Amino acid sequence: MLKGLIGRKIGMTQIFDESGRAIPVTLIEAGPCFVSQIKTAETDGYSAVQLAFGEVKPKRLSKAQLGHLKTNNLPPVRVLREFRTKKIDGINPGDELKASVFAEGEFVDVIGTSKGKGFAGAMKRHGFGGGPISHGQSDRQRSPGSSGSGTTPGRVFKGKRRPGHMGDVQVTSSHIRVAMVDPERNLIAVQGSVPGAKGGTVIIKEARKQ
Repeated sequence: MLKGLIGRKIGMTQIFDESGRAIPVTLIEAGPCFVSQIKTAETDGYSAVQLAFGEVKPKRLSKAQLGHLKTNNLPPVRVLREFRTKKIDGINPGDELKASVFAEGEFVDVIGTSKGKGFAGAMKRHGFGGGPISHGQSDRQRSPGSSGSGTTPGRVFKGKRRPGHMGDVQVTSSHIRVAMVDPERNLIAVQGSVPGAKGGTVIIKEARKQ
């Protein structure tokens, strides 16, 4: 069985365990996902399972997308993602995967796109301390300061931490515990926070760090 699903982040709440302790969790609508394609080393050079999630109106998709899904008699869906795996035995195109793929107590990795913050300064983006507020200085409090040396090398190295676009990048929350699984409503609650805004697409995988 493939240990992976595509889902939609619903938001955060809390649940209570047997001892009455409140546990902060993130609710994810995980599935139903459909197996839209299986890739093998013989035909594609690597092994992977492509899943489809998020039904939409047919007019929202191109003819190429609709034709790809129609190959396995799947409904129009918005999100396609690949899961690299060598265990493709017993998985067939058209199969449906639900939240019951995971069980309470398991550990998973959740991949999402972080919230975009726009253009941010060095203090907000990288945690710089800013310049000293002394000697009559009035406009350097939040400045990043010098970026490099003078004649040698006479330039700023690539990768220097500077002001710029913050957020809106792929982020993985590793090794987080599955606190609850509701197969009937296709809901999974994972302990703690996961990347992205409410309604954002996330990928749930078996934790790499077992």
